[in-house]
Amino acid sequence: MKIVLEHLTKVFENKKTKSQVIAVNDLDVEIPSGKLIGLLGPSGCGKSTTLFMLSGLENPTSGRIIFGEDDVTKLVPEKRGIGLVFQNYALYPHMTVEKNIMFPLENMKVPKDEAKKRAYDTAKLVQIENLLQRKPSELSGGQQQRVAIARALVKMPSVLLLDEPLSNLDARLRLQTREEIKRIQQETGITTIFVTHDQEEAMSICDTILVMKLGVVQQMGHPQAIYDDPDNLFVANFLGTPPINIFEGEVKGGKLIVNGEELMKVPYEDQEVYVGIRPEGFIYNQEGGVLTLMKDHIEVMGRDKSIVATHEKSTKPTVRCIIDSGVQLSDKYSLKFDLRPEKVFVFNKESEMRLR
Repeated sequence: MKIVLEHLTKVFENKKTKSQVIAVNDLDVEIPSGKLIGLLGPSGCGKSTTLFMLSGLENPTSGRIIFGEDDVTKLVPEKRGIGLVFQNYALYPHMTVEKNIMFPLENMKVPKDEAKKRAYDTAKLVQIENLLQRKPSELSGGQQQRVAIARALVKMPSVLLLDEPLSNLDARLRLQTREEIKRIQQETGITTIFVTHDQEEAMSICDTILVMKLGVVQQMGHPQAIYDDPDNLFVANFLGTPPINIFEGEVKGGKLIVNGEELMKVPYEDQEVYVGIRPEGFIYNQEGGVLTLMKDHIEVMGRDKSIVATHEKSTKPTVRCIIDSGVQLSDKYSLKFDLRPEKVFVFNKESEMRLR
């Protein structure tokens, strides 16, 4: 089901201080049917508030929410055709897995035999059909999360909403469960919206991501496309592991300059800028490189060699370069690098918007 958010805004009023907080600010997007969409951003960016407005748990201050052809802005949650999964699972501890999954169907007055069949079919989809008679306390965190997803799916919703569904799992289970969420979404074809602050999580499984900051969408698109072509400094900084390296620099006479070194020719007017270089954007060239870094230490990680260095104009304590592990480096303290142009981004220092 296609979802359209038209100028969606949510303002919270603080009655004590008589102040306002704009949690979501004029969100205007179209979410295609049958896709897995990630709402991504730091804490307080408005992603969970957006999800709660989609679910009906929060009412928008202004704007509209349209599911398919229907305006659901004022509909109660149970009439929106949604499945909702929270980060804390919210399972009933005294019920078996089977009864937890069946619970929404009982509220919908579905006959018991049909409810049991649908519960089994859904449990099989999320691969917990052998756990139906256990209680939640007898399950691992990953299994409990699958029960929560099954309970949301058993209603055959048109939209599945996931609020930080992996945040309570350890690293191994997070990886396994996110792959399961992708598989389930592809098998069911349900339009799914996935809220997370973990950019690696979002980039690995989502068809499209919305990067948010202070209630405003900064950029929307395919994860790799946004990584390769960020619109502003915030997006460039937020996406990428290891994160992008940022340097203070300037454009002067058609040249991009950092700390007196001319990195490349650019078609921009003279101005102060931030220069973003992805870790994989460095090419070691001790004899003729355009950028000099001060080596701190080297980390060899299988096929890659990670150089941790410093630079006078870096906005972060360290600069990280990733090169092939077979490259032999000089013993010198200072190392010189050429740059891959497609991995270098230039941002206006005042607006922090990308220069194109």
